[in-house]
Amino acid sequence: MRMNVKSRNFHALLLSSLAALAACQSAPPPDQMSRTAVETAPADLQLLCADAAAKQAGLDRAKILPTGSRPVEAGGYNVDLDAQGRKFACVIDRTGVVRSVQAV
Repeated sequence: MRMNVKSRNFHALLLSSLAALAACQSAPPPDQMSRTAVETAPADLQLLCADAAAKQAGLDRAKILPTGSRPVEAGGYNVDLDAQGRKFACVIDRTGVVRSVQAV
């Protein structure tokens, strides 16, 4: 089946209108987004925690995965870690000093 010029123009106009409409949708409010933490630990601090947990667990650093982080009242961060299924919690200050690493 061959389309005539008017039919092709109509389809092109319809597709471009739908694309423009889709681009106009606004983002959901922050409380409805999947990532709701306002502040997370910088990546370098998360990696320092992963190194500390690796030493404690006797594992290669590549086997430790930071899974979350959040600020703590003392001015640092609490970093959640997964070490091949074993969970650890690390507290680190903003200067990179690891305050504690505990299995959870």
